[in-house]
Amino acid sequence: MVFKHLIEDIDSVMARDPAAKSRMDVVFSYPGFHALMFYRLSHRLWNWGWRGLARWISHLGRWLTGIEIHPGAHIGRRFFIDHGMGVVIGETAEIGNDVTLYQGVTLGGTALHDGKRHPTLGDGVVVGAGAQVLGPITVGPGARVGANAVVLKDVPDGVTMVGIPARPVQPRPKVVTTEVPLEFCAYGTQNGDMPAPVAKAIDTLCEQATVMQRRIDELERRLAEAEAREVADHPARAGKTGS
Repeated sequence: MVFKHLIEDIDSVMARDPAAKSRMDVVFSYPGFHALMFYRLSHRLWNWGWRGLARWISHLGRWLTGIEIHPGAHIGRRFFIDHGMGVVIGETAEIGNDVTLYQGVTLGGTALHDGKRHPTLGDGVVVGAGAQVLGPITVGPGARVGANAVVLKDVPDGVTMVGIPARPVQPRPKVVTTEVPLEFCAYGTQNGDMPAPVAKAIDTLCEQATVMQRRIDELERRLAEAEAREVADHPARAGKTGS
């Protein structure tokens, strides 16, 4: 079972990163995979009650990979941390299956009391580089968090969040089910079925420029017609003007 899950973790990296050319490449060259292996070991020791040793192994993994995962966190299958430097996952964080995090992501707590303090991420969630998901909130299955967003409230299923504080863009049109694999989008970006906010802004500017150009063309046409009528009505005046 452990070997099967290990192969799943490796194959999930290859499925989501075209730079991964082979399983050996993932095993020897991907710090996100290394951090996951340290986590799997430390989490097992944590559950067995060997918490000091678990924290030490977790610290060793952080020192070697630049990725900090508390051994008390719960992480599902086929988890992928791309690039990874600066990722922080807190003690009570819960992560579903097929989740992807990019560099600089923080799943942090906002309270000092014991108990649930960190986020819960549903299946298929993608969190872009530098994003902060803070507090005991829930990010629904299939949701995306854009780069550098700061999420402080629950995120519905399939919604993309952007900005500081994060706000929803619009829900994804596809229904998320356990039978259909969740669509993967690198860095939590949006594809053609839902334009990004920046793309919308550019489209709006292009439309405004088109309207202004049409108005200019219309004014030039009217001006030319007015000049032609002036020449026709007062040829002598037009001749003097020309001389």
